Amino acid sequence: MTRTPVVFIDGEAGTTGLGIRDRLASLPVALHSIDPAHRKDPSARKEAMAAADLVVLCLPDDASREAEAMAATMGGNAPRLLDASTAFRTAPNWVYGFPELEAGQAGAIASAPRVSNPGCYPTGAIGLLRPLIDAGVLPAHYPVCINAVSGYSGGGRNLIEAHVRDGGPAFELYGLGLEHKHVPEIHKHAGLTRRPVFVPSVGHFAQGMIVSIPLHLDDLDGHVTTNDLHTVLDRHYAGQDAVRVLAPEATLSAEALAGSDRMELRVHGSPRHRQVLLSARLDNLGKGASGAAIQNIRLMLGLG
Repeated sequence: MTRTPVVFIDGEAGTTGLGIRDRLASLPVALHSIDPAHRKDPSARKEAMAAADLVVLCLPDDASREAEAMAATMGGNAPRLLDASTAFRTAPNWVYGFPELEAGQAGAIASAPRVSNPGCYPTGAIGLLRPLIDAGVLPAHYPVCINAVSGYSGGGRNLIEAHVRDGGPAFELYGLGLEHKHVPEIHKHAGLTRRPVFVPSVGHFAQGMIVSIPLHLDDLDGHVTTNDLHTVLDRHYAGQDAVRVLAPEATLSAEALAGSDRMELRVHGSPRHRQVLLSARLDNLGKGASGAAIQNIRLMLGLG
Protein backbone atom coordinates (compact mmCIF):
# COMPACT_ATOMS: atom_id res chain seq x y z
CA MET A 1 0.00 0.00 0.00
CA THR A 2 1.31 3.46 -0.92
CA ARG A 3 1.98 5.62 2.12
CA THR A 4 -0.06 8.83 2.32
CA PRO A 5 2.26 11.87 2.51
CA VAL A 6 1.85 14.13 5.55
CA VAL A 7 1.70 17.93 5.23
CA PHE A 8 2.04 20.40 8.09
CA ILE A 9 1.06 24.04 7.49
CA ASP A 10 2.97 26.23 9.94
CA GLY A 11 0.73 29.29 10.11
CA GLU A 12 -2.44 27.67 8.84
CA ALA A 13 -4.69 30.29 10.47
CA GLY A 14 -3.58 33.06 8.08
CA THR A 15 -5.17 33.94 4.73
CA THR A 16 -2.71 31.91 2.63
CA GLY A 17 -2.63 29.03 5.12
CA LEU A 18 -6.41 28.74 5.13
CA GLY A 19 -6.47 28.81 1.33
CA ILE A 20 -3.91 26.01 1.14
CA ARG A 21 -5.75 23.98 3.77
CA ASP A 22 -9.01 24.23 1.82
CA ARG A 23 -7.33 23.17 -1.42
CA LEU A 24 -5.50 20.25 0.22
CA ALA A 25 -8.87 18.62 0.86
CA SER A 26 -8.89 17.52 -2.79
CA LEU A 27 -5.43 15.90 -2.63
CA PRO A 28 -4.43 12.46 -1.30
CA VAL A 29 -2.50 13.83 1.67
CA ALA A 30 -2.84 13.74 5.44
CA LEU A 31 -2.87 17.16 7.13
CA HIS A 32 -1.07 17.39 10.45
CA SER A 33 -2.20 20.25 12.69
CA ILE A 34 -1.20 21.69 16.06
CA ASP A 35 -3.64 22.56 18.82
CA PRO A 36 -4.30 26.31 18.34
CA ALA A 37 -3.12 26.94 21.90
CA HIS A 38 0.36 25.61 21.01
CA ARG A 39 0.88 27.01 17.51
CA LYS A 40 3.68 29.31 18.74
CA ASP A 41 5.28 26.67 20.97
CA PRO A 42 8.69 25.79 19.43
CA SER A 43 8.65 22.24 20.76
CA ALA A 44 5.16 21.59 19.39
CA ARG A 45 6.14 23.03 16.01
CA LYS A 46 9.32 20.93 15.85
CA GLU A 47 7.33 17.82 16.75
CA ALA A 48 4.89 18.62 13.94
CA MET A 49 7.79 19.12 11.53
CA ALA A 50 9.17 15.71 12.48
CA ALA A 51 5.80 14.12 11.67
CA ALA A 52 5.58 15.69 8.21
CA ASP A 53 7.01 14.93 4.80
CA LEU A 54 6.43 18.51 3.69
CA VAL A 55 6.10 21.65 5.81
CA VAL A 56 4.42 24.69 4.28
CA LEU A 57 5.53 27.91 5.98
CA CYS A 58 2.80 30.59 5.99
CA LEU A 59 4.60 32.92 8.34
CA PRO A 60 6.14 36.41 8.46
CA ASP A 61 9.67 36.55 7.04
CA ASP A 62 11.52 36.39 10.35
CA ALA A 63 9.38 33.51 11.59
CA SER A 64 10.05 31.63 8.34
CA ARG A 65 13.79 32.06 8.84
CA GLU A 66 13.43 30.71 12.38
CA ALA A 67 11.46 27.74 11.06
CA GLU A 68 14.13 26.99 8.47
CA ALA A 69 16.79 27.10 11.18
CA MET A 70 14.69 24.77 13.31
CA ALA A 71 14.34 22.30 10.44
CA ALA A 72 18.09 22.43 9.84
CA THR A 73 18.72 21.11 13.37
CA MET A 74 16.82 17.92 12.46
CA GLY A 75 19.53 16.68 10.13
CA GLY A 76 18.49 13.75 7.97
CA ASN A 77 15.03 13.78 9.53
CA ALA A 78 14.29 17.31 8.35
CA PRO A 79 11.16 17.66 6.21
CA ARG A 80 11.07 19.42 2.86
CA LEU A 81 10.00 23.05 3.07
CA LEU A 82 7.72 25.22 0.93
CA ASP A 83 7.86 28.83 2.08
CA ALA A 84 5.14 31.37 1.26
CA SER A 85 6.92 34.44 2.67
CA THR A 86 9.41 36.70 0.90
CA ALA A 87 12.29 35.44 3.05
CA PHE A 88 13.85 33.03 0.54
CA ARG A 89 12.62 34.08 -2.91
CA THR A 90 16.06 35.25 -3.99
CA ALA A 91 18.08 32.84 -1.82
CA PRO A 92 20.57 30.78 -3.88
CA ASN A 93 19.87 27.51 -2.03
CA TRP A 94 16.10 27.67 -2.60
CA VAL A 95 14.31 26.74 -5.83
CA TYR A 96 11.87 29.35 -7.08
CA GLY A 97 8.39 27.86 -7.15
CA PHE A 98 7.13 29.09 -10.53
CA PRO A 99 6.78 25.84 -12.53
CA GLU A 100 6.19 27.67 -15.82
CA LEU A 101 9.30 29.88 -15.48
CA GLU A 102 11.48 27.93 -17.91
CA ALA A 103 12.10 24.41 -19.18
CA GLY A 104 13.12 22.18 -16.31
CA GLN A 105 11.71 24.39 -13.55
CA ALA A 106 8.91 21.96 -12.66
CA GLY A 107 11.46 19.16 -12.38
CA ALA A 108 13.70 21.28 -10.18
CA ILE A 109 10.76 21.99 -7.87
CA ALA A 110 9.84 18.31 -7.76
CA SER A 111 13.27 17.31 -6.44
CA ALA A 112 14.12 20.35 -4.30
CA PRO A 113 14.35 20.18 -0.49
CA ARG A 114 13.53 23.90 -0.24
CA VAL A 115 11.07 25.77 -2.49
CA SER A 116 9.99 29.42 -2.27
CA ASN A 117 6.42 30.18 -3.34
CA PRO A 118 6.32 33.28 -5.62
CA GLY A 119 4.68 36.54 -4.62
CA CYS A 120 1.40 37.58 -6.24
CA TYR A 121 2.67 40.72 -8.01
CA PRO A 122 5.91 39.01 -9.15
CA THR A 123 3.93 36.10 -10.59
CA GLY A 124 2.25 38.46 -13.07
CA ALA A 125 5.34 40.55 -13.81
CA ILE A 126 7.76 37.64 -14.19
CA GLY A 127 5.20 35.66 -16.14
CA LEU A 128 5.11 38.44 -18.72
CA LEU A 129 8.76 39.49 -18.79
CA ARG A 130 10.88 36.35 -18.46
CA PRO A 131 9.82 34.63 -21.71
CA LEU A 132 10.34 37.83 -23.69
CA ILE A 133 13.80 38.40 -22.23
CA ASP A 134 14.81 34.75 -22.71
CA ALA A 135 13.65 34.94 -26.35
CA GLY A 136 15.72 38.08 -26.94
CA VAL A 137 12.80 40.29 -28.01
CA LEU A 138 12.91 42.40 -24.83
CA PRO A 139 16.35 43.67 -23.78
CA ALA A 140 17.28 42.73 -20.21
CA HIS A 141 18.31 46.37 -19.64
CA TYR A 142 14.93 47.79 -20.75
CA PRO A 143 13.66 50.45 -18.27
CA VAL A 144 10.66 48.42 -17.11
CA CYS A 145 7.82 50.13 -15.26
CA ILE A 146 5.27 47.81 -13.65
CA ASN A 147 1.84 49.00 -12.56
CA ALA A 148 -0.40 46.70 -10.55
CA VAL A 149 -3.67 46.70 -8.64
CA SER A 150 -4.76 44.06 -6.15
CA GLY A 151 -7.79 43.29 -4.07
CA TYR A 152 -7.50 44.18 -0.39
CA SER A 153 -7.34 40.53 0.72
CA GLY A 154 -3.62 40.54 -0.04
CA GLY A 155 -2.87 43.31 2.46
CA GLY A 156 -3.19 41.42 5.71
CA ARG A 157 -5.70 41.48 8.55
CA ASN A 158 -5.62 45.21 9.28
CA LEU A 159 -6.25 46.22 5.67
CA ILE A 160 -8.98 43.61 5.24
CA GLU A 161 -10.74 44.79 8.39
CA ALA A 162 -10.46 48.44 7.33
CA HIS A 163 -12.06 47.76 3.95
CA VAL A 164 -14.80 45.56 5.37
CA ARG A 165 -15.53 47.96 8.23
CA ASP A 166 -15.08 51.37 6.61
CA GLY A 167 -15.51 50.69 2.92
CA GLY A 168 -11.86 51.63 2.41
CA PRO A 169 -10.65 53.99 -0.32
CA ALA A 170 -11.86 53.07 -3.81
CA PHE A 171 -8.26 53.08 -5.04
CA GLU A 172 -4.98 53.73 -3.27
CA LEU A 173 -1.36 53.81 -4.41
CA TYR A 174 1.22 52.62 -1.91
CA GLY A 175 4.91 51.73 -1.79
CA LEU A 176 5.67 55.16 -3.22
CA GLY A 177 9.18 55.15 -1.78
CA LEU A 178 9.88 52.56 -4.52
CA GLU A 179 11.27 50.06 -2.01
CA HIS A 180 8.55 47.40 -2.22
CA LYS A 181 9.75 44.02 -0.95
CA HIS A 182 8.75 42.29 -4.20
CA VAL A 183 11.17 44.29 -6.37
CA PRO A 184 14.28 42.11 -5.75
CA GLU A 185 12.25 39.01 -6.63
CA ILE A 186 11.02 40.53 -9.90
CA HIS A 187 14.47 41.90 -10.72
CA LYS A 188 16.15 38.51 -10.33
CA HIS A 189 13.64 36.03 -11.72
CA ALA A 190 12.48 38.15 -14.66
CA GLY A 191 16.10 38.23 -15.82
CA LEU A 192 16.36 42.03 -15.76
CA THR A 193 19.73 43.74 -15.44
CA ARG A 194 18.16 47.08 -14.51
CA ARG A 195 16.04 47.46 -11.38
CA PRO A 196 12.39 47.88 -12.42
CA VAL A 197 10.10 50.64 -11.20
CA PHE A 198 7.17 48.98 -9.43
CA VAL A 199 3.99 50.90 -8.57
CA PRO A 200 1.50 48.79 -6.56
CA SER A 201 -2.02 49.77 -5.62
CA VAL A 202 -5.05 48.36 -3.84
CA GLY A 203 -8.69 48.67 -4.83
CA HIS A 204 -11.89 48.28 -2.87
CA PHE A 205 -12.59 44.70 -3.93
CA ALA A 206 -11.64 41.53 -2.08
CA GLN A 207 -9.82 39.34 -4.58
CA GLY A 208 -8.23 39.72 -7.98
CA MET A 209 -5.23 41.41 -9.55
CA ILE A 210 -3.98 42.99 -12.75
CA VAL A 211 -0.29 43.59 -13.45
CA SER A 212 0.45 45.78 -16.49
CA ILE A 213 3.69 46.76 -18.20
CA PRO A 214 3.86 49.40 -20.99
CA LEU A 215 6.51 49.07 -23.72
CA HIS A 216 7.70 51.22 -26.62
CA LEU A 217 8.30 48.83 -29.52
CA ASP A 218 10.91 51.13 -31.07
CA ASP A 219 13.06 50.62 -27.96
CA LEU A 220 13.10 46.82 -28.35
CA ASP A 221 15.68 44.79 -30.24
CA GLY A 222 15.06 44.55 -33.99
CA HIS A 223 11.69 45.26 -35.56
CA VAL A 224 9.49 43.61 -32.93
CA THR A 225 5.73 43.74 -33.39
CA THR A 226 2.80 43.22 -31.07
CA ASN A 227 2.18 39.86 -32.73
CA ASP A 228 5.79 38.83 -32.10
CA LEU A 229 5.37 39.40 -28.36
CA HIS A 230 2.10 37.45 -28.32
CA THR A 231 3.71 34.58 -30.24
CA VAL A 232 6.65 34.32 -27.83
CA LEU A 233 4.33 34.18 -24.81
CA ASP A 234 1.97 31.74 -26.52
CA ARG A 235 4.80 29.35 -27.38
CA HIS A 236 6.34 29.57 -23.92
CA TYR A 237 3.11 28.65 -22.14
CA ALA A 238 1.79 26.16 -24.70
CA GLY A 239 0.30 23.17 -22.90
CA GLN A 240 0.29 24.86 -19.49
CA ASP A 241 -2.96 24.58 -17.56
CA ALA A 242 -2.39 27.36 -15.03
CA VAL A 243 -1.19 30.07 -17.45
CA ARG A 244 -3.06 31.02 -20.62
CA VAL A 245 -2.15 33.53 -23.31
CA LEU A 246 -5.30 35.14 -24.68
CA ALA A 247 -6.32 37.74 -27.22
CA PRO A 248 -6.43 41.39 -26.07
CA GLU A 249 -9.68 42.86 -24.79
CA ALA A 250 -10.99 46.43 -24.73
CA THR A 251 -11.37 46.37 -20.95
CA LEU A 252 -10.22 44.13 -18.10
CA SER A 253 -11.77 43.63 -14.68
CA ALA A 254 -9.36 42.69 -11.91
CA GLU A 255 -12.03 40.62 -10.16
CA ALA A 256 -12.79 38.30 -13.08
CA LEU A 257 -10.50 35.48 -11.88
CA ALA A 258 -11.38 35.67 -8.18
CA GLY A 259 -11.54 32.11 -6.87
CA SER A 260 -9.48 30.77 -9.78
CA ASP A 261 -5.95 29.35 -9.74
CA ARG A 262 -5.26 30.42 -13.34
CA MET A 263 -3.41 33.40 -14.77
CA GLU A 264 -4.26 35.13 -18.07
CA LEU A 265 -1.64 36.98 -20.12
CA ARG A 266 -2.40 39.42 -22.94
CA VAL A 267 -0.55 41.73 -25.31
CA HIS A 268 -2.53 44.89 -26.07
CA GLY A 269 -1.12 47.28 -28.61
CA SER A 270 -1.32 50.09 -31.10
CA PRO A 271 0.62 49.17 -34.25
CA ARG A 272 0.18 52.75 -35.49
CA HIS A 273 1.91 54.23 -32.46
CA ARG A 274 4.28 51.26 -31.90
CA GLN A 275 3.18 51.00 -28.27
CA VAL A 276 2.24 47.91 -26.27
CA LEU A 277 0.71 47.11 -22.91
CA LEU A 278 1.41 43.68 -21.44
CA SER A 279 -1.16 42.52 -18.89
CA ALA A 280 -1.44 39.65 -16.44
CA ARG A 281 -4.69 38.91 -14.63
CA LEU A 282 -4.87 36.50 -11.71
CA ASP A 283 -6.34 36.02 -8.28
CA ASN A 284 -3.91 37.31 -5.67
CA LEU A 285 -5.04 34.47 -3.38
CA GLY A 286 -5.06 31.85 -6.18
CA LYS A 287 -2.15 31.67 -8.65
CA GLY A 288 -0.71 34.53 -6.58
CA ALA A 289 -0.61 32.52 -3.33
CA SER A 290 -2.50 29.36 -2.32
CA GLY A 291 -3.10 28.10 -5.85
CA ALA A 292 0.61 28.35 -6.64
CA ALA A 293 1.40 26.55 -3.39
CA ILE A 294 -0.84 23.66 -4.39
CA GLN A 295 0.96 23.43 -7.75
CA ASN A 296 4.25 23.17 -5.88
CA ILE A 297 2.90 20.70 -3.32
CA ARG A 298 1.72 18.45 -6.13
CA LEU A 299 5.16 18.54 -7.73
CA MET A 300 7.09 18.07 -4.49
CA LEU A 301 4.96 15.09 -3.41
CA GLY A 302 4.71 13.55 -6.89
CA LEU A 303 0.94 13.90 -7.04
CA GLY A 304 0.77 14.77 -10.74
